[in-house]
Amino acid sequence: MKQAVWWAALALMTSVVQAAAESDPLLDGVTLRGGSEVRGVLRARSQAVLASELPGRVVEIPYAEGQSFKKGDVLVRFDCSAYQAQANASAAAVRAAREELGNKRQLAALNSVGRFEVSLAEAHQAQAQAEAQVYQVQVQRCQVKAPYDGQVVQRRVQPYESVASGAPLLEIVDNRTLEIHLLVPSHWIGTLKPEQTFSFVPDETGKSIDAVIKRLGARIDEGSQTLLLIANVPANTPGLISGMSGTARFAENK
Repeated sequence: MKQAVWWAALALMTSVVQAAAESDPLLDGVTLRGGSEVRGVLRARSQAVLASELPGRVVEIPYAEGQSFKKGDVLVRFDCSAYQAQANASAAAVRAAREELGNKRQLAALNSVGRFEVSLAEAHQAQAQAEAQVYQVQVQRCQVKAPYDGQVVQRRVQPYESVASGAPLLEIVDNRTLEIHLLVPSHWIGTLKPEQTFSFVPDETGKSIDAVIKRLGARIDEGSQTLLLIANVPANTPGLISGMSGTARFAENK
């Protein structure tokens, strides 16, 4: 009876691992095929979903899906009239506080006011300057600028839509710096080293790439007995984009 239960549990575990391998491109070929070939995917080191840092109405999104941009380009622009008005008012308050402080210092030189009035005017100026800095930051956040060169993957909002603070705006990616993510059999761990080379052939291009192991994962997956391997792709290799899958081929001594 115990032996039958053990065999049933083993069959269930095998089916779970096989199902995971069929659904995950990284596991495809590792647990089912084995040997010196494993499947992997290309992933960008620089990719992000840009979010709004303030609530407001979107007035412009210059770049559409697939278009390229440069670092510092404006990717999203908000209606900034209200924030700009607050910034202008705070700047006027700073000027008024500066004039008040200058007047108090002149009167103090003539012994017409005490040190307390001067200190109070200094505090008013410092408060006005701090408030002005807050409004200036809000004005700067009316524009979402590109953190690096890249391309637009997906627009999450459209012009003239109103969004809340923290709402996702754009998904971006930099396809110039790609990595290969593989799940290799755990028993390879003794023979894999950083800077070791292997070939990777993307399905979409069919052209072999000379990849270099950059680092290994921090743990072995208990179910599939695989280890994450991350490798570098030669910079600016043409025809590659994030999300491509392919086959990695290692030396036969694995």
